[in-house]
Amino acid sequence: MATPKTNTTTTTTPLLKRTLTLLLSPLTDLHLSLHNPLWTFLETTLYALPHPPPRRKRTAPMRVICVGLPRTGTESLQQALLALGYSHTYHGWDIVYDESGGAGYAPGWVRLARKKWCNDISGKGEGEVEGVITAAEFDELLGHSVAVTDAAASVFAAEMVAAYPEAKVVLNMRRDVDAWERSLRKTLVHANQSWGFWIASWLDKECFWAWHVYERFLWPLLFRAPDGDMARAIEGNARWVQREHCNMIRGLVPKERLLEWYIEDGWEPLCKFLGKPVPNVEFPHVNTATGGWKAREEQCNKRWVERAFLNLILLFTGLIISIIVARRYLF
Repeated sequence: MATPKTNTTTTTTPLLKRTLTLLLSPLTDLHLSLHNPLWTFLETTLYALPHPPPRRKRTAPMRVICVGLPRTGTESLQQALLALGYSHTYHGWDIVYDESGGAGYAPGWVRLARKKWCNDISGKGEGEVEGVITAAEFDELLGHSVAVTDAAASVFAAEMVAAYPEAKVVLNMRRDVDAWERSLRKTLVHANQSWGFWIASWLDKECFWAWHVYERFLWPLLFRAPDGDMARAIEGNARWVQREHCNMIRGLVPKERLLEWYIEDGWEPLCKFLGKPVPNVEFPHVNTATGGWKAREEQCNKRWVERAFLNLILLFTGLIISIIVARRYLF
């Protein structure tokens, strides 16, 4: 579990940085393996969600899987597919901002991540096979969706391609690899280095799962950073991970089932591949680092971080009151 690194633009003083590092080092230096029993204990006790949402069932066939890596127009592609009638199109934001379950489905994605990378099938259901994630397992999380982009599709690309053999596959990419890498640093790395987000993850159950699923499992393991250090992973691994990911998809998916598509290509090749008429509107461009992503960060602060620090204030207030009462009546 890597120590989140403070962004260079932060106003936090050097003294406060050193103090935080000293106080939190017992936690941040643990580097626990992701199938360590301590994580299972925390997941099922302290951070167990009080009202987990029901498991979903497939309500319509999976039709489109967009397996491109993060920051390759995944949310723009989601909006385009929704406009073409693919409702619902599942995006990575749905993992923690699900309309019906909030972050309630995040534990399910953690379970699948453990099964993929740790070969962990603890609590497996009838008929589950080691190393194989079935359509039924995916359906429990996104059975209401007919298309999927972003985290779920890129992290579990090979498994989804096998689980839904009738679905068409879009390999979404960006031509400017330098711009793609800069976008990763401004978003994924920035979130990974947020002290506020990391501290809040220990103080709020939903925030714990948001950090747990994305900052310990999905993005770090996708970019080969088992220690959770996304800055180092993006700098050293992003390009070859992207290259090998694309080659894997080309090797797995028959040509007639695959579209290699760049965000700059817009509607025409996408609609031709899907057999849809080209809409008479501009192709959507959303979730830029300074636009949609920033709005999601603000939503995170409102939803989790502020609530977590309110919990911290209430905790310290309760402790102070308890100490005052104890000193008055017991000493």
